[in-house]
Amino acid sequence: MPAYAWKGKNRMGEVQEGVLVSDSRDAAATTLKRNGIEVMNIRVMAAEGGKSFGKVPPKALAIFTRQFSVMIDAGLPLVQCLEILGAQQDHKGFQRIIESVRDDVEKGSTLQAALSKHPKAFNDLFVNMVGAGESGGILDIILQRLSGYIEKAVKLTAKVKSAMTYPIAVISIAVIVVVVIMVKVIPVFSAMYSGMGSKLPYPTIVCIAISDAIINYWWLILIGIGMVVIGTRQFYKTPVGHLQLDTLLLHLPVLGDILRKVAVARFCRTLGTLISSGVPILEGMDITAKTAGNLVIQNAILKSKDAVEQGRNISTPLAETKVFPPMVVQMVGVGEATGALDAMLAKVADFYEDEVDNAVANLTSLMEPIMIALLGGIVGFIVVAMYMPIFGLAAAFDKS
Repeated sequence: MPAYAWKGKNRMGEVQEGVLVSDSRDAAATTLKRNGIEVMNIRVMAAEGGKSFGKVPPKALAIFTRQFSVMIDAGLPLVQCLEILGAQQDHKGFQRIIESVRDDVEKGSTLQAALSKHPKAFNDLFVNMVGAGESGGILDIILQRLSGYIEKAVKLTAKVKSAMTYPIAVISIAVIVVVVIMVKVIPVFSAMYSGMGSKLPYPTIVCIAISDAIINYWWLILIGIGMVVIGTRQFYKTPVGHLQLDTLLLHLPVLGDILRKVAVARFCRTLGTLISSGVPILEGMDITAKTAGNLVIQNAILKSKDAVEQGRNISTPLAETKVFPPMVVQMVGVGEATGALDAMLAKVADFYEDEVDNAVANLTSLMEPIMIALLGGIVGFIVVAMYMPIFGLAAAFDKS
């Protein structure tokens, strides 16, 4: 019998995890409920000794899902679809995953159970939507929605990366230019001024000291930078550090606003897609929280989910978290009142994805003059600092 990894809350509200061997996913869920566990997530574990094929690129997953939906819609048998998709897949790791899924389906497993064995390739959202499609006999429609969702998610991620590329590139160039000046140019001036015997201006002393530090202690500087990077990553892995850094990201000027809009767009798109596919609202909110990409947003969604479990609507607890913009809360409220929550969430997602486009364009326009001014200011300071002694000598010569 297969083993199922589960996560849920006991009667005291404490989150617990474990592994349960059972005939099926439904049987495992029934056993857990009988033992007083409110199931949050349950998935088939890969067989012992099974290979992990790694993570699949989102673009490859989007293409796979789109082609899969077309084949299912055309009436091809499930196993044949998977065989064709596996044979034409360029990504070797993903190809082996598809072949493994095909083998499981051929042996009588459901597609949902077969996909759940590969959580790095198919997340909870993908697996649960496929399960809803299988049970409802609308797998082709669900796959079409999934492919559209993944394609939009890929575009959204690309927009954020493009927003970060320009400032990172300019900062990197600025660092390289400054380091070259400090290593190659400043020592020439330093050697020239060392024989003068006169007191150097403070800015000149600072530049020479920085140059000497980079030349003599570059290895120590690299170690320090590495320790800061590693320390930050380790701190981010802790619950407190994760929350603090995610909160800091949302409060960054300009960039924080983009990240908040991305998170809101992802929340609306994910939850709307799940609801329209027939996934229960509580399970949909739990899956949406996991895909939020920011712990602050995730906690806000989970708090709202707890309120919904108590019989409240979604919009009120969303407003109480003070994380989501008022427009989102009001639109969700209208969607609940009219019974078209999935359609309303899709409209909000479209709006915020357009907002991300505009914000990225504005960020690029804003960062360009700031970066140019910053680089010019640093280089200008160095040049003036190194020529100040010469200006001083020229002034003294004129007076004499």
